[in-house]
Amino acid sequence: MSETLNTTLLVIGGGPGGYVAAIRAGQLGVPTIVVEGQQPGGTCLNIGCIPSKALIHAAGEFERAREYAETAPLGISVQTPSIDITKTVAWKDGIVSRLTGGVAALLKKNGVQLMRGWAQVLDGKTVEVDTGQGIQRIQCEHLLLAAGSEPMPLPSMPFAGRVISSTEALSPSSIPERLVVVGGGYIGLELGTVYRKLGAEVAVVEAQDRILPTYDADLTKPVAAALAKMGITLYLGRKVMGMNAAGDAVRIQDASGAETVLPADQVLLAIGRRPRTQGWGLENLQLSRSGNALRIDDQCRTSMRNVWAIGDIAGEPMLAHRAMAQGEMVAELVAGHKRRFTPAAIPAVCFTDPEIVTAGLAPQQAQDAGLDCLVGLFPFAANGRAMTLESTDGFVRVVARRDNHLIVGWQAVGRGVSELAAAFSQSLEMGAVLEDVAGTIHAHPTLGEAVQEAALRALGQALHI
Repeated sequence: MSETLNTTLLVIGGGPGGYVAAIRAGQLGVPTIVVEGQQPGGTCLNIGCIPSKALIHAAGEFERAREYAETAPLGISVQTPSIDITKTVAWKDGIVSRLTGGVAALLKKNGVQLMRGWAQVLDGKTVEVDTGQGIQRIQCEHLLLAAGSEPMPLPSMPFAGRVISSTEALSPSSIPERLVVVGGGYIGLELGTVYRKLGAEVAVVEAQDRILPTYDADLTKPVAAALAKMGITLYLGRKVMGMNAAGDAVRIQDASGAETVLPADQVLLAIGRRPRTQGWGLENLQLSRSGNALRIDDQCRTSMRNVWAIGDIAGEPMLAHRAMAQGEMVAELVAGHKRRFTPAAIPAVCFTDPEIVTAGLAPQQAQDAGLDCLVGLFPFAANGRAMTLESTDGFVRVVARRDNHLIVGWQAVGRGVSELAAAFSQSLEMGAVLEDVAGTIHAHPTLGEAVQEAALRALGQALHI
């Protein structure tokens, strides 16, 4: 074992939360070491957010090219396209490589030491890292746990053979003829849509009675309609029993007990993710838990002094931007600043086709919270820019208190609505009222005009509907 290293802040995990915390700590002059077993950037940059969006884009472009070849919309005519999925994956990997390299460069620029290896926690101040060339011991004043999450398996269907997780689904060597997706949440539907657009026959199995059960039904209806139009078959309210004896089909059961067998060349198991708490000595700290996640307060402190936790390991919502915001805050707390994690809202985006974005309270949530609210909905069918994009399905919706018009929530579904997330979050964080948004001049023609029109409609002043 080499000589023990000493640092003020030791970060376990170089994902969005961990590397942002380290960069901010470096900016503040806090001696910092980040331990990462794989490439910096974590799940998000390497096997999650970024590569999935790259494949979503590639699949969408391929589908569009096929439409041009078949029906020549817009007067554009092309030859029947083909795709070399290995080149697509290589293109995706190139994007990932540039981003992970950029993270490493930013860490170095800010004086942070990036240590490649696998951490083993001994106590709240001591960690040993297997670097591949030996064991390195590190002593720290503050320990930040940012180990992320991992795909959740099914007892009846472990990851093996034809059964893959999102990790393998993002780097296919070929497209299966028949794909069964287990899980109708955002991961399953995003990747199921990709594979359908690339030519696979796709069936989605969901235990609940509708897809995307964490979103309200009005938002998911346009997505369900689009899936049907694409030819994706939905099996809702079904329980997965496992693979058949031959291992080439998935057995599912409905509420009555009737069983159906779905042939599958590949099965994508996407029932969710769980905090990564096993295999690196976390049990040695005996920290308080909230279910499978670590329990934290509004400063991301755990039950042990100077041990912090951020991101997926601290539970829902498992979103990269939440982890980043938490990481930045912890770095400032370690540097002696005063901060608390009290965002007005954390936006969530589902990159299905069409996309869904939410921030704050939906109408039913506001009602459940005892709020008397106004709701303004503006459909993209009345938006000029949506028409020029050939995408008029969906809407923007605002929820605001009736008494003072304070905006408490935004929702949207439609093509490209993920880019509205910033406007939604900003209005909530700044405490905007309906009049603020309605009175702001929005550029024309843009999808963002639907944001203004939704506020106008809630005020009874809609102009274009």
